[in-house]
Amino acid sequence: MSGEALQAWCRERGIFAHHLTSWKAAFCTGGKETVPGPREVRTLKDENVKLKRELVRKDKALAEAAALLILQKKFRALWEDEE
Repeated sequence: MSGEALQAWCRERGIFAHHLTSWKAAFCTGGKETVPGPREVRTLKDENVKLKRELVRKDKALAEAAALLILQKKFRALWEDEE
């Protein structure tokens, strides 16, 4: 297929042209991908655990900040009513 016809075909199917080229290259090489070794797998797992912990920590900090903002608004509203 030529350039525009290929782009139109890809749009119809919801894919990108660079995906086709990478799939073609993988097919031509026989699909032999390198499998990560046990050391690489371990480092990836450790990094995943670390990122999950950081995400939980940030989520808690965000919830705390939201709660403090709500309390601050309520406190201001309380003092405005008394005056």
